[in-house]
Amino acid sequence: MKELVRKSLLISLGWIFVLLGALGAVLPVLPTTPFLIVALFVFARSSPRFHRMLLDNRWFGPGLRQWESEKTVSRQTKRTSSVLISGTFLLSILLMHERPELQVFLLLLAAVLLLFIWRLKESPPRAGKIWTKR
Repeated sequence: MKELVRKSLLISLGWIFVLLGALGAVLPVLPTTPFLIVALFVFARSSPRFHRMLLDNRWFGPGLRQWESEKTVSRQTKRTSSVLISGTFLLSILLMHERPELQVFLLLLAAVLLLFIWRLKESPPRAGKIWTKR
């Protein structure tokens, strides 16, 4: 009985993190990747089916598989995330032109998110993906 309750709680927690990650895909103040990594961790301990579902997801699966196997993210993922964070936060800061305290808060939040992303370990370039000059 205890194991069933534990498993049910972990699955519920995993889905909460998946929902937060999905919200993070459309809201600039919520980071998608960390929430999905936590959901992957929780599902690995509670539901092989949901764990596999995240790994097989068309949009998030490749990055999560890379994280699970290597604990790294690609440079392209870092760049894309940085551009999206910078753009959405810049737009938000410009829209808050009459609220300097909110502008400062958004600027600090963006800096923290960018710092977090760029501190993640980066995967080495894959063979065949290296560009050379001719």
